[in-house]
Amino acid sequence: MVTVAENTPQNTGAFAVIDELNKKFSGQFIEQKTFDNFPTIWVERSQLLDVLLFLRKLPKPYVMLLDLSAIDERLRQHRDGQPDSDFTVFYHLMSIERNSDIRVKVALKEDDLNIPTATRIWANANWYEREVWDMFGIKFDGHPHLTRILLPKYWEGHPLRKEYASRATEVPPYYLDKDKQMFEQENLRFIPEEWGMKRSGRDEDFMFLNLGPNHPSDHGAFRVVLQLDGEEVVDCIPDIGYHHRGAEKIAERQTWHSFIPYTDRIDYLGGVMNELPYIMAVEKLAGITVPDRANTIRIMMSEFFRITNNLLYWGTFIQDAGGMTPVFYMFADRQKAYDVIEAVTGYRMHPAWFRIGGTAMDLPNGWERLVREFLDWMPKRIDEYFKATMTNKVLQLRTQQVAQYDAKSALAWGVTGAGLRATGIEYDLRKARPYLGYENFDFEVPVAYNGDAYDRCLVKIGEIRESLKIIEQCLNNMPSGAYKADHPLAVPPPKDRTLNDIETLINHFISVSWGPVMPAGESSMMVEAVKGITNYTLISDRSTMSYRTRIRTPTFAHLQQMPAVINGSLVSDLIIYLASIDVVMADVDR
Repeated sequence: MVTVAENTPQNTGAFAVIDELNKKFSGQFIEQKTFDNFPTIWVERSQLLDVLLFLRKLPKPYVMLLDLSAIDERLRQHRDGQPDSDFTVFYHLMSIERNSDIRVKVALKEDDLNIPTATRIWANANWYEREVWDMFGIKFDGHPHLTRILLPKYWEGHPLRKEYASRATEVPPYYLDKDKQMFEQENLRFIPEEWGMKRSGRDEDFMFLNLGPNHPSDHGAFRVVLQLDGEEVVDCIPDIGYHHRGAEKIAERQTWHSFIPYTDRIDYLGGVMNELPYIMAVEKLAGITVPDRANTIRIMMSEFFRITNNLLYWGTFIQDAGGMTPVFYMFADRQKAYDVIEAVTGYRMHPAWFRIGGTAMDLPNGWERLVREFLDWMPKRIDEYFKATMTNKVLQLRTQQVAQYDAKSALAWGVTGAGLRATGIEYDLRKARPYLGYENFDFEVPVAYNGDAYDRCLVKIGEIRESLKIIEQCLNNMPSGAYKADHPLAVPPPKDRTLNDIETLINHFISVSWGPVMPAGESSMMVEAVKGITNYTLISDRSTMSYRTRIRTPTFAHLQQMPAVINGSLVSDLIIYLASIDVVMADVDR
């Protein structure tokens, strides 16, 4: 039977899977209460693979491994009802048919950090397990190639362990003499035998092309090593980490409010869309109810950034396919969207404008006119661009049936967003799990069915059209009222109250100088971001700072799929593939 911790939510809806687990297994599971209110269970390491395989093969299966990461529990003080654990590995599984998730956790002791690999159940467990080894030093038995992924192979230590330094003042000054430079350069050398590559014949050597890490078609600092037979890709090894900045480590030393600007730099084209899952997860921890006006403003600004992202994507997609002109027109129209964003937030690409409990300020005077002018301008431009590009026979021949994959492969690799919907699966969190009030908006979910580069672009164009519809509804139906919650954990009290009430003055001083203290517990929030599903998982240990912040980004999963899609294709098709999956390396590496 499942042992349910005290005050665990009712076993209804998404929690019905607990009954299914009970019928299959006689072992003891501990169910954990979390602020995000979906099933979270602890299983023994010996039972892990059986439980994961059972969930994967249910009649309505948990078909996608959405995330896999770990927690260093050794300094955590508030773990009521949870098993004793030095390190915890957790699996975030998603069922499309059930439209629900389950989180499976395994407790590990510091002297025995070994756990079986899940790569035989979900292909995309490969990179996630390598990341956990890289950051925490947890070994996955049976993993095909357990090496560092975000850090160089000569790196010492595991940065997301609590004893690892998090500030520059805690480590010696960095130096790079000639010997160290030569050592680091030598360790960048790609050794094909280490990756299981084999020569095609006894008297033949490998033929390689080293693409990146500074190639314009990489769309960031990214390297891929291609094994070639002529122009055909025999095998390819994506090499990431050149853009890694330790965002999850930074979150451990920033207050709940002061980490908001860092989120903008994850997907640096997504703007406020990066802030949204973070602040909403914090709001779950704090129990904050956000006013309708603030939520509608958040929707409007998020859709503006969806448009700016997709215009850049569309223009560079055409450019990578050989068409030079459209990107310049699309950049000009993108600036028109940024003019509205700047007028509202004061900034353009990285506004850091959403706040816990609402927004930084109300909409400025004249915002309606700016939004209306943009809505009058943009639709006809989209029609012109579509006619000039997507009906072009050269582009169609270059992108149709290129870099193609089906729905089964997309789910196995954790593909979300336009990449999933281009395979015929109509799954968009704004419709499937409405947040912010999206259920009150009239819009469609663009879907295509061929799963190729052309269809991924078609879906992105459809998203622009639907975002315009959503923004117009925000314009016509903007609620009145407050733009932020009246909550002590969200915003400082009004100045006039601090001058008359000592308790309010104390609250203001603590909130501004130290930051709010969030209740102990765990919370997560996922949103339909510009590139797919972005999910923030937060752990509070009743402190002014996060104990653990896990950032699940869509393009980490999308890039991992590359060898499965590209092997057997031409080098030129690899460029089209990269252009079609809307990759940003800061989003991959964090």
